[in-house]
Amino acid sequence: MNTLKDARLRIGILGAANIARSFISGVSASETVCVTAIASRDSGKARRFANETGVERAYGSYQELLADPAIDAVYNPLPNSLHAEWSIQACEAGKHVLCEKPLAVTGSEARAMFAAARRHGVVLVEGFPYRAQPHASKLKELVAGGAIGRVQTMHAAFGFNLTDEANIRLDPTLGGGALMDLGTYPVSLTRLVSGERPVRVQALARWHRSGVDQTLVANLEHAGGLLTQISCSFCSRFHRQALIVGTSGAIETTYPNHAPVDRSPVLQLKRGLASDAPYEDIAVEACDGFRAEAESFERAIRLGPSHWTGVSPDESVDIMLTLEAILESARSGQPIQVAA
Repeated sequence: MNTLKDARLRIGILGAANIARSFISGVSASETVCVTAIASRDSGKARRFANETGVERAYGSYQELLADPAIDAVYNPLPNSLHAEWSIQACEAGKHVLCEKPLAVTGSEARAMFAAARRHGVVLVEGFPYRAQPHASKLKELVAGGAIGRVQTMHAAFGFNLTDEANIRLDPTLGGGALMDLGTYPVSLTRLVSGERPVRVQALARWHRSGVDQTLVANLEHAGGLLTQISCSFCSRFHRQALIVGTSGAIETTYPNHAPVDRSPVLQLKRGLASDAPYEDIAVEACDGFRAEAESFERAIRLGPSHWTGVSPDESVDIMLTLEAILESARSGQPIQVAA
């Protein structure tokens, strides 16, 4: 594993999107990670962004940032359609990569990205801030430990009301759509709970006039017997929740990216089969998801991949293959086998 040149992991960000501001704010208090550079295709925009966020250096191209030997790693929050191209270029420049979800727009792109990371001896991971949270670790522990018995069904949803018609989430050329934005979260959660990618999916969608899915629901069938359903929507009030039901209990969770500011995040666990059994609130440590994710990324680089708390390369590929199959099913109206 690559040895870092400094006491902290020095991260450069590709693009000056709003999520980059949130990432910088999240890691600002970290003692192991720092953002030291920002790149935009517009040098003036990069400099303004750097001034506003307190970032040391600004570059007028992504290539300039990748050529900077003082950068250890990059955070890639570019539009979905650019994730593979620029993550691979970052790997080729010897930079570790934390890439925003979804890792790519096809399974073949995702595999090519990990192949590039292996060739150049760098760490590439996909960013889901909720997976770096103690909340997600506790959920995984409860399910794996049999707290609700064998999981039988699962429903996971995420939605909000998107009113800005110019938002890149509605642009099909940039890998937009509700599934490739919001839907990545419930799909990744089903992968966490099931421990395997589904074998078959069937989806229905309502479409925006731009051609992207605006609301989508999909059923997922797993080889181990688990049946799951995910939904995502740009046309709803905000909601983010999951219900996981087993042979001897159930768990309800909001699987948040960031802990609530006014209270500890909570998992609700119902044990046993009685219809009137109360839910048990299980509180976990609160933290900022971006900071937890970035610090886990730093540990993976410094100490090895077992220290990464997020999705593994195999999980990332499975998630991408599942998303690809769901979208194909929604467009065709037919059930689709998930590619191996």
